[in-house]
Amino acid sequence: MRERIFSAALSLFAEKGFEQTKVDDITERADVARGTFFNHFQHKEELVTTWSSQRQSRFEEKLRRATPTNDDLRVALGRCMTALVEINEEEDAPGLNRVMLTSWVRAGLPITEPPRTAEVFADVIRAGVAEGRIRADVDPAQVGHLLRDAYLGALFRWCRGDLKGEGLATELQGIVDFLLPSIVSDSPITDDTK
Repeated sequence: MRERIFSAALSLFAEKGFEQTKVDDITERADVARGTFFNHFQHKEELVTTWSSQRQSRFEEKLRRATPTNDDLRVALGRCMTALVEINEEEDAPGLNRVMLTSWVRAGLPITEPPRTAEVFADVIRAGVAEGRIRADVDPAQVGHLLRDAYLGALFRWCRGDLKGEGLATELQGIVDFLLPSIVSDSPITDDTK
């Protein structure tokens, strides 16, 4: 029932926008009583936190399903970025990302939610430091946050249509390629560590 309400809400948000969609619209689309909505969600804004949480879980699941290999850093970070691109491209309805990201920001969630994506990036960097592929003086948490912030900026530009001919995947891989030379260890940069 919760998923049915959630799916109805997302389809309405894509059609009408978050602000313009009322709880009564959602319950009508889901064919449930108003009270049923409130049995599953305390308020309409909880749908945004659910959306965000589900996206994060899908991101982590995609990374868990990836075949573990002894990847170079570019590939490991690229795998993270590819998973993020897939999640954004999987959204069914046109414009849903833009509506939901706008609602996510308005709700203050980028500030209040734990930065789980940054932690995933930090883990990749931490492994690189431990293996000697990244300089020992690099702070994995700081780089993780930097990558998350760069991802969100690229995502916002993509939703606005500012990337023009560049797709989100190209933009995100460009961020990885730009950052890596500044954090790799003093060993010469080869195609494997680029």
